[in-house]
Amino acid sequence: METFQTFLMDYGDQLLFKTWEHLYISVISVVLGIIVAVPLGVVLTRVPKVADKIMALVGIIQTFPTLAILAFFIPLIGIGKIPAIVALFFYSLLPILRNTYTGVSSLDEGLIDAGRGMGMTNFERVKMVELPLAMPVIMAGIRLSTVYLIGWATLAAYIGAGGLGDFIFDGLNLFKTEFILAGAIPTTLLAIIIDYLLGKLEEKLTPKGLKDTTETA
Repeated sequence: METFQTFLMDYGDQLLFKTWEHLYISVISVVLGIIVAVPLGVVLTRVPKVADKIMALVGIIQTFPTLAILAFFIPLIGIGKIPAIVALFFYSLLPILRNTYTGVSSLDEGLIDAGRGMGMTNFERVKMVELPLAMPVIMAGIRLSTVYLIGWATLAAYIGAGGLGDFIFDGLNLFKTEFILAGAIPTTLLAIIIDYLLGKLEEKLTPKGLKDTTETA
């Protein structure tokens, strides 16, 4: 315990920087995943014959080892944060895409018809009816993806992207437990805190009527 306290005194500033670096890599990757996967998931509900093929392709990418994806991008875009973010972006896609597709495609058709009857355009129905009603399912995918990526981002240290993985791998190489804890504990705390905050965001984004129905049920 004294060794870990000494570590915090010596490396406290560096720990804060690495935590911010880790959060930056993870959040940017998830945001890019949301920007791509949510619209794509909605589009796939309009072309269900293509949806299975796209889902299968994204699922195959998800099975690739994280280090293999990171190594793949080194010859293409070098080392550092950019290839790490690109690799993690691909890992973020499947949960968000799958949940968006499931959430939108499982909506009551009567609600969609009601939107049409009110004269809404396709874009207006998506924005005002489909996405709000599917939000709990979509947010579940975003939360899952974010928690995964915070953990996987530790491997980005292998290609010079920084983050808390630097402490973990330094600790493994130097056989110093305090370094490993300095990387592992903040990573775990980040995952818990971000998941909690996303849960609160989900509550705000979920339509009040839908929340009332869920609570009654």
